[in-house]
Amino acid sequence: MTDKPNDLLLLAGKALALIMQFFLALGAIACVIALPLVIVFQGEINAQILAEFGEDVGKLPLLAIIGLIGLIIALLGLAFVFFGKLRAIIGTVGEGDPFAPINAVRLELMAWIMLACQVIILPIGGLALFLAKWAEPMENVEATIDVGIELEGLLLVVILFILARVFKHGAEMREDLEGTV
Repeated sequence: MTDKPNDLLLLAGKALALIMQFFLALGAIACVIALPLVIVFQGEINAQILAEFGEDVGKLPLLAIIGLIGLIIALLGLAFVFFGKLRAIIGTVGEGDPFAPINAVRLELMAWIMLACQVIILPIGGLALFLAKWAEPMENVEATIDVGIELEGLLLVVILFILARVFKHGAEMREDLEGTV
């Protein structure tokens, strides 16, 4: 297939995926910078907390913060890869070859990535809830954090696995058709 459709939707999809990757990388870089800063300056942070709020708040829960930042970095990295695979699929569609066998592999990987994201969100939510409870005396505000696996996320995982099979079957059918010609 040598037709190269000039499709604005594909161009917009590719641009949006690239923009998402940029912001995900920016977020990951910020987290990578924040991680050692929290560790290095934990003494100063604890002194400031003690000076402003007294003994009511307690010391900075460093391990929880390190864990939260680490999990966020992992989540951002997975999302970055997800959008990279999406851009690659859009590229093959733009080249007129949507049923390239690699697209089935890409879709399956995207499904696994989304499943991993759903799993990673659980401890992120738990750590965020723990940190919000720890910080409550600072602002006298109750925090509400919704933690759980989202039905929409699981639905996306199932859809991606199904699409991967559709693309794999389409690629096999195309190979059979080309073999008979």
